[in-house]
Amino acid sequence: MKHRFHFNFFWLAALALLLVVSLPVFAQSSNAASVGSALRRIFSAHDYNTRVVMSGTGLLGIACGVVGAFMVLRKKALFGDAVSHATLPGIALAFLLAVAMGGTGKNMPILLLGAGLAGLLGMTVILVIRNSTRLPEDAILGIVLSVFFGAGIALLGVAQRVNTASAAGLETFIYGKTASMLGEDGRRIAWCATALLGICALLFKEFRALCFDAEFARTQGWPVRSLDALMMGMVVVTTVIGLQAVGLILVIALLIIPPSAARFWTEDLRALVLLAAAIGALSGVLGSGVSATFPDLPAGGVIVLVAAAIFLLSFIFGRSRGLMVRAAARVRLERRVNRQNALRAMYEVSEQQPEHQPIPESALRAVRYWPGVQLRRALRRLAREDLAREVLDGWVLTADGREEARKMVRNHRLWELYLIHHADVAPSHVDRDADVIEHVLGQKMVADLEALLAESSPKPPVPVSPHPIAAATRGGAS
Repeated sequence: MKHRFHFNFFWLAALALLLVVSLPVFAQSSNAASVGSALRRIFSAHDYNTRVVMSGTGLLGIACGVVGAFMVLRKKALFGDAVSHATLPGIALAFLLAVAMGGTGKNMPILLLGAGLAGLLGMTVILVIRNSTRLPEDAILGIVLSVFFGAGIALLGVAQRVNTASAAGLETFIYGKTASMLGEDGRRIAWCATALLGICALLFKEFRALCFDAEFARTQGWPVRSLDALMMGMVVVTTVIGLQAVGLILVIALLIIPPSAARFWTEDLRALVLLAAAIGALSGVLGSGVSATFPDLPAGGVIVLVAAAIFLLSFIFGRSRGLMVRAAARVRLERRVNRQNALRAMYEVSEQQPEHQPIPESALRAVRYWPGVQLRRALRRLAREDLAREVLDGWVLTADGREEARKMVRNHRLWELYLIHHADVAPSHVDRDADVIEHVLGQKMVADLEALLAESSPKPPVPVSPHPIAAATRGGAS
C-alpha cells in the first residue's frame, strides 16, 4: 500500500505540473478569467500570445523530459536526433502533395502528419537495419540521419521552385519559429503531452525493466521489441510536436538535456522522470520568456541555452552525482584511507619494538610513502579522535587506537593470506593488492576469510605478515 501511495503521488504531481503549464493555451483571450492573477505571476508577460508561446514550450519541455528520461536510461539518446532529421523529407513531401491537390501547402496538420510519417519511416529503417545486420547502432543512426536529412534538403529545393505556391517558411521547421505558435498549436502539444504522460504511467513498470535490464524483461515474457518500438514511437511524436517550437535540429536538446540534468539530483526513476519534466518545462517557459523580452534572440536557441545552464548547475551542485558532491566524497574517502593507513603503519612499527616506545615519524615514512604533509595531517586527526598521542620522541597509540589498529592490520593480513593461498599471488606482490581492498572489507567478508583460513577463534590473534615490513618505494606500499 505504501508503494502504491508513492506511485500515485508521483503521477499526480506530474499531472499537476502538466495542468498548470497548459492552462494558458486553453484561455481564449488576454482577459480570460481562467488565467487569473496567480498565472499572471507565473508568466511574467500579460499578452495572451506570449503566454500561449510560453505555455506551449513548457508543455513541450514536459513531454520531452518524460520521454527523454527513458531514452537516456535506455542509452538511445541519439535516436531522437536521427528521427528529428528524418522528419524533414516528410514535411517537404506533404507540402508538395498538398499543392498538387490544389491547396496552399501551408496546412499545419498536414505538414505535421507528413513529418510524423517520415519519422516513423526513419524509425522503421533503423529497426530493420539493426535487426538484420551487425552494424553498430551509432553507424546506423548516422546513416539514417544523413540520408533522410539530405533527401529533405533536396525536396525543400524542389518545393522552392514550385510556381503555384510559396514554400517560404518551410525552413523554419529546421530552426523553429516559436513566435508563430497559436492557441491551436499549444492545445495540440497539451493533448500529446497528456497522452505521452498517460502511456508512461500505464507502462512505467515495463519501461523501467526495459531501461535497466532488458534481458530480465524478456525472460519474464514481456514483448521487449514491441515496448522498444513504442518508446521510439513516443520519441517520434515528441519530435513532431516540437518542430515548430525549437526546430528539428534543437528538439534533440530538449530530449537529452533535462533528463541528463535530472540524473545529477536523484537515483530514483520516478523522481528522475518528474524532475526531468520540471526542468524541461522551466527551460521552455524561461527560454521563450527571455526571447519575448528580447525579440532579437531566437526562442529555440534561448530555450536550449536555458536548459544548458540548468544542466551546468546540476553538474556542479547536484546532490546525487554533482561535481561538488563527488569531490567532497573523494576528500572524505582520502581522509579515511589516510587515517587507516596511519593506524596500520603505527601498529606495524610497534610490532618491531617495545609496545609503549614512541614511534618517530621517520619510521612511519619508512613503512609507507606519504606525499607532502599527508602523514602529519593523518596523525593530527588521530590525536583529535584520541586514537594516538604525540610525545617527546614521536607518537604512541592509545588503548582505543591500538585496538582499532589491531583490527585493521588483522583484516589486511587475512586478505593477504587469502590472496597467497587461494589466488596464487606472490608474497612479494601481495601487500599492494591487499592495500587496495582493505579499506572496503566488511564484516561478512572478514567472516568468510576467517572460515576459508580456518580461524575459528572468536578473537584470533593478528596473523604474522607474510612479507617483511620494509621501506616503501614511491610506487606504493611495501
